[in-house]
This record gives sequence, structure tokens and C-alpha cells, in this order.
Amino acid sequence: MTIYLILMKLDILAFGAHPDDVELSCSGLLLIEKMKGKKIGVIDLTEGELGSRGSVKERYDESKNAADIIGMDCRENLQMPDGFFTNSKENQLKVIQAIRKYKPEIILCNALSDRHPDHGKGGQLVSDAAFLSGLIKIETSFDGIQQVAWRPKYIFHYIQDRYIEPTIIFDITAVFDKKLAAIQAYKTQFYSGSNAGGPSTYISSPVFMEQLISVNKIMGKKIGVEYGEGYTSSKNIGLKSIDSLIIENT
Repeated sequence: MTIYLILMKLDILAFGAHPDDVELSCSGLLLIEKMKGKKIGVIDLTEGELGSRGSVKERYDESKNAADIIGMDCRENLQMPDGFFTNSKENQLKVIQAIRKYKPEIILCNALSDRHPDHGKGGQLVSDAAFLSGLIKIETSFDGIQQVAWRPKYIFHYIQDRYIEPTIIFDITAVFDKKLAAIQAYKTQFYSGSNAGGPSTYISSPVFMEQLISVNKIMGKKIGVEYGEGYTSSKNIGLKSIDSLIIENT
């Protein structure tokens, strides 16, 4: 199933191992950049079918609602098997095809190590595919049309359940309430006054949401703002001017 499939060049393409990974971890940055007029899209690797709460159909409905809140220009699901996908050639080619279709300047993807094994696998899969996507001898096509090689300028891994020291933090204070609204679009997954609709899980408890808010506050505190999102990058981040720094927080 595909949501909002529109062929276009994107500025930022975010990947998540499961529907809701992006909303939980990097939707603040997507919202900020959308406000600036950037084209943003999301690709979910799996349908989250092994989740204890909610059906696949409900997850699609919720991801569509979250996409509307964020203002995504496109969202797709690659339908890899939840819990059991691997960093295989077959899956790398699926991700390469998506990267070449949208030609993003920046990719956001899962942490390379986290509580859920799909997160680390997904982060490494996307990172590897992003490099391979730039090799001209790897051939892919879409709708019968040969695709050209494309490699994004940066790959940022968002921080998820386990704390990882960030190499870059973005101020998301202006959009934090909207980020929470996008997360809460997943009504089957997260606490919203009761745990009705399924068994209690790690992410459906009120404590989980409180801790998520606290993490964004901690990230914000590190750069002197109210809320922040942290990311890691194996590539050095270059600035064209000292004016790009938040001088008051140094």
C-alpha cells in the first residue's frame, strides 16, 4: 500500500523501520523544515504488523493522519517483514530505488543501535543503501524507466529509545506541540487517557510519553532551548558562516 505517492525531488527523506518511528524521533525537524518550504517525505520499511496493538489497516490510517499533520509531500511503505527483514541485496535495492526516485539532499533514519533490533538493522540498511545508490553500475528502474545514480549529501541517524550522545541537535521548540499531535495520531499505539484497545505495552504506558517529552527537553537544554531533537552523523557538519551557530548558547 502506498500513501501520497507523488514523483518529486525531496529536500529531506526520512526512513523508519516501523510506522511511528519517524513521528517519535525526527518529526520535529521535518516540521521545522516544512515551515521553511522544504519538500519532505517518509518511507516506512515495514507495516509494523508484529505490534501488540492495532491492525495493519489501523497503522496505515494512523500514518496517513500523522502525515497530514506534518504536511508530508509523500509517504510510502516498502512492506518488508516486521522483525525479520535483513540488510540484504534485495532490500538494499528497494531502498536504492526509493532514494533515486526522490533524490533527497538529506536522509534521516533509525539509530544504529537501539532497544528494538529492527531499528539498528533499519539504520544500517538505509545507510548502506544510500552509499550504494551513488554507484552508477548498480542499475534500478521505476515504472520501467531507468533510474540515475543519486547519493544524498548527509545521513543523520535520529536518537530513539536508548540514549546516544548527539553530534548535532536541532531546536524544535516552535513545533513541539505539533510533533506531539503527530505522535498521538497513532491512537492504537500510545497512551491517550486510557489503555483501551489492546494489551498494555512498553510504549502504551503514560510513562513512555512522559519520558519522550523529557528526552526532548534534555536535548533542548544542551543547546539552551526548550525542546530539541538529537542526531548522530559519521560525516563532519560544515558551516558556511559563524552566523549559522546559535551564538548565545556557546
